[in-house]
Amino acid sequence: MTLAAGLALVTLGAAACTDTDSRQKMAQAFRTGTSQPDELPKVLNTDVPFRYPAPLYARRIQGNVTLRLYLDRDGRVQPDSTRVEEPSGYPALDSAALRGATELRFVPARLRGDPLPATVLFPVYFRHPEARPLPGDTILNKRGFVK
Repeated sequence: MTLAAGLALVTLGAAACTDTDSRQKMAQAFRTGTSQPDELPKVLNTDVPFRYPAPLYARRIQGNVTLRLYLDRDGRVQPDSTRVEEPSGYPALDSAALRGATELRFVPARLRGDPLPATVLFPVYFRHPEARPLPGDTILNKRGFVK
């Protein structure tokens, strides 16, 4: 497996939320002013835009990064507003997630059919194919991301 294909697994936070605390965080993350969207933003990317840092990949270092993204009315990520909400513990993974976020594209959130800006939590999972699963990877395993 090539480094570029090295498993930087990505799912939109809403799909990965399984416990009550995570669902509450996601609900709080969708900030659109006074109105909640009828339709949540959807990721358009078919290729993962995150690149595993080579030194960490070589050492089989894995981690999760949660980003807070601000999406404009057109579903574009506003890089100046992107933040690390929950760091991985490895600054290089956090930086790689931030860099990759600029390439994400979304169908915008909608309220009564009209596009609107939204803030979302977006988890990025960096996984090495030859490393042991991290605690909590059972949700990824159920979705076929971890073997």
